[in-house]
Amino acid sequence: MSSARTNTLIIRTPEGIVFSFLLASPVARFLAYAVDLACISALVSVAGILIQVLEVVSLDFGAAVGTLIFFALQIGCGIVCEWFWRGQTVGKRLLRLRVVDAQGLRVQFSQIAIRNLLRAVDLLPAFYLVGGTAAWLSPKAQRLGDLAANTIVIRTPKIAPPDSEQITAGKFNSLRRHPHLEARLRQLISPVEARLALQALLRREEFEPAARAGLFARLGAHFRGLVEFPPEAVEGITDEQYLRNVVDVLYRPRILKK
Repeated sequence: MSSARTNTLIIRTPEGIVFSFLLASPVARFLAYAVDLACISALVSVAGILIQVLEVVSLDFGAAVGTLIFFALQIGCGIVCEWFWRGQTVGKRLLRLRVVDAQGLRVQFSQIAIRNLLRAVDLLPAFYLVGGTAAWLSPKAQRLGDLAANTIVIRTPKIAPPDSEQITAGKFNSLRRHPHLEARLRQLISPVEARLALQALLRREEFEPAARAGLFARLGAHFRGLVEFPPEAVEGITDEQYLRNVVDVLYRPRILKK
């Protein structure tokens, strides 16, 4: 469920764990889009040389090509950036916004494509009127593209690195014997997934034994599937210990740099 007054989305897992996400306001999203639009306009200006050549042949043809280039860049840049930057564009990175699945998970390519393709509808009739109105009325601040793709845009405020020592201190981490696979794991795990893993470990004592085992089994299966470590690094490790090792990989480098 979500709260329109507090702009907070509350997600409860089947195991009873509750996570909250700060929803991005329509104003913040519009500002992020304005930054993206400026970047796209700069790219269009570069392409203007080609357009000028075409306008010599035909003014109407050159204008039509320019319009097509603009919309191709607008849609293509959004898809490429959100896929490679895990739900962020230039504007979203500057304003610390991120696109995620409506359940708080990492957004999939199909979702990215759908929400960007429907941006043309959200822009109608001008100044993002359709999309802005939908976002204001939606309890999850979703424009039409988000509703179709089942995505939300969240705010990720800058916070101090968590104290993971309380859950990893004094425990051997077999994953650290494979630094190249560690680096790959850090690359594939989104900030939202890292936060979920950490919160699950910090709040593990709040769950009944069966719910706790089920939660860590699901999380363990998810993270084990991202990167395949050698058998000697993972054999005999419980799902909860594997998640501890993953959190150690994700957060300890940041702590050591302080």
